[in-house]
Amino acid sequence: MTAHTTTPSRSRRRRRGATHSSGRRRRTGRVWAGLVALTVLGAAGFAAAQWAAPGDGQARTDAGQETAPDRKATSTPTTDAGSTQRAKPAPAPSRTTPTQPSTPTIPATGPGTFVTASGGSPKAGSGRALRYRVEVETGLDLSTADVAEQVDRVLADPRGWTADGTSAFQRISSGTADFVVKVATPGTVDKICATQGLDTGGEYNCSVNDDVMVNLKRWELATQYYADDVRSYRALIINHEVGHFLNHGHVTCPGSGQPAPAMMQQIKGLKGCVPNVWPYDAQGRLITGPAVP
Repeated sequence: MTAHTTTPSRSRRRRRGATHSSGRRRRTGRVWAGLVALTVLGAAGFAAAQWAAPGDGQARTDAGQETAPDRKATSTPTTDAGSTQRAKPAPAPSRTTPTQPSTPTIPATGPGTFVTASGGSPKAGSGRALRYRVEVETGLDLSTADVAEQVDRVLADPRGWTADGTSAFQRISSGTADFVVKVATPGTVDKICATQGLDTGGEYNCSVNDDVMVNLKRWELATQYYADDVRSYRALIINHEVGHFLNHGHVTCPGSGQPAPAMMQQIKGLKGCVPNVWPYDAQGRLITGPAVP
C-alpha cells in the first residue's frame, strides 16, 4: 500500500484558524467575566459589612446580641426588683402642733365614798407590821391600782419610816386596818380633817384618827418646789402624814443648804433648805430639825 500525503485545502485552514481565534475570544471573555464577578462580590461584601456594623443608637451585649440602649435609664428610677417607676416628688414635711400637757381636772368636792384598791403587798420593815388600805374617792379619774402601787413603794423604801428599826407596813384590801390612805377631793378632805378641828382650806393634807388624807390637788399638782417632780411630792405627802400617824410632830429647817426634813411643812416654804422627801438618808440617819408647834 503506497502512502501518500494530502495537502490541506484553503477552506480547511480557515476552519482551523477560526477555531483558534474562537478559543482566544472565549478565554478573554472568561477573564472579563471574572473581573466583573470580583467587582460584584466586592460591592456585595462592602454592602454586607455596612449592614452588619452597629448602626446609630445600637449597642452590643457581652453575648454579641445587638440591643438598643435605654436612653431613659439616666432619668427613670428603677425599683430593687428591676421594674421602672415614675419618679414621685418628695412629700412635704408634715407639720405637727406641739401638744401641751393637759391640766388634771380637780373637782371641788366629791361624794365622800371610796373605792378600795384590790390585792395587797408583802411586809416591809422588821417591826410589827402596821396594816393599811389604799382608797380613792368614787368618781375620780385615778387608777386605784396605780395609787396603791405608789403608796406601797414609798412605805417600803429603805429611806422611809422602816429605817427606824421598829416600823413595818403591809397593805391589805379587806379586814381590819391600822390606818387608811385616802386620796380625795379638796372638799372631802376638808370635811374629814375638820372632824378633829383641822382647817385644811382646800389646799392641805392631814392625818386624823386612822385616816391619812391626801388632797387630790396636791397629788396631781404638787407645789412650786416639786412642780417638775410630782411623784416625789407624793412620796413627801405619804411620809409626812404617816409620820403624824406614828406620832412625829412638825420640825423646821436645820440649816441653809441642808435637806428639808420630811416632817417639815415644806408647802409653806423651804426656809433655806433644799427639797427632800425622805425621813432618813441613804446611811440610815434621821433627817430632822428644831421642833415647831
